[in-house]
Amino acid sequence: MYQYLYQRFLNANQGKQHFACHSHHYWPDVTREAMLDYWDDSARLVDDKWDYLFTTKLPLVQQHIARILNTNEPEQIVFAPNTHELVYRILSCLDWCQPVNILTTDSEFHSFSRQVKRLDESDNLNLTQVATLPAEDFEARFTQALNEKRYDLVFLSQVFFNSGIALQNPEAIVNAVRHSDTIVVIDGYHGFMALPTDLNAIKDRIFYLAGSYKYAQGGEGACFAHIPSGCTLRPAYTGWFAGFGELSQAQSDKVFYADNGMRFGGATMDMAPVYRLHAVLELFEREGLPVDKIHGYVQQCQQQFLAILDNLSHPELNRDQLLSRDLDHHGHFLTFKLSSAEKVQALAEHLRQHGIITDARGDRLRFGFALYHNPQDYDLSCLEHSNA
Repeated sequence: MYQYLYQRFLNANQGKQHFACHSHHYWPDVTREAMLDYWDDSARLVDDKWDYLFTTKLPLVQQHIARILNTNEPEQIVFAPNTHELVYRILSCLDWCQPVNILTTDSEFHSFSRQVKRLDESDNLNLTQVATLPAEDFEARFTQALNEKRYDLVFLSQVFFNSGIALQNPEAIVNAVRHSDTIVVIDGYHGFMALPTDLNAIKDRIFYLAGSYKYAQGGEGACFAHIPSGCTLRPAYTGWFAGFGELSQAQSDKVFYADNGMRFGGATMDMAPVYRLHAVLELFEREGLPVDKIHGYVQQCQQQFLAILDNLSHPELNRDQLLSRDLDHHGHFLTFKLSSAEKVQALAEHLRQHGIITDARGDRLRFGFALYHNPQDYDLSCLEHSNA
């Protein structure tokens, strides 16, 4: 139905059924022209490029993101080449000379989990991780943990990367944080442009991280954070973007920060990914494809995929092995927990040999769905009578 938007990627991958959209999403055709536009603007503007980017180009992208998240605060959006940079900038706001208490889950992506585990090797970090499974009572257990001590940082995902399970009531969790100086971060990478997201009620309380590598479809290198308005934190890990408006003034002993989201800015980055992201967001607006419509189409793809599996009755890959069957609170990929990691690897390889691209994580096999899918093209006949 929407394959016409992705002809270059589809033509380059003929004969494949790409179910790894949640990992490496195809880019719409408009992103190619966007990269050329960045080159042309760089040639045309040269030394004046940064002024143009910060006063004209970036505000257009900020406006799109603020509209999608319903924050009405585009100036609170800051960009970075990856979410790890943004994570570490937030972490650098904490006083690491004192004991630091962090509450998170056991299902955060490596941008946060690897970094915080490394920091946990020091004596002054007290790390509390709440298991996301069973999902039925996760939010109650997480809220209970919030009440057990005072935390300096609370970090959790909108959609968990290793299951696809989405938060049902993020507002309630955020409102349960008792202390106003606790930093609250929601990792929205698997939620942004996948699930309809309205941050209006909590926009003044949370940091929201996301990027374009997944469902925003602009590729790697364009990540962003919504910074709560009125934030006065001073990241120790800081770059010249954070004081862009002060560049023409004489240097002083005091480090100044922007009074909007740019206070969490870094330094020089390749802006071609931001051009690609802008092209995609403009495309979806022209095509009449808001997030709720995209989400509805993906849900149809998921249901038709599951119907095919029901008819196959595969002993491992079936509806009973889903980590969650509640597709009303779920991301754009389905996660099947199989009997062993070895079985997952064998099945993933069997599928790959038949042109079906999936994503294996331990004992979990993930299938992603996207606008460039046509459920009528799904062919899982290679699972019939297979030993995988």
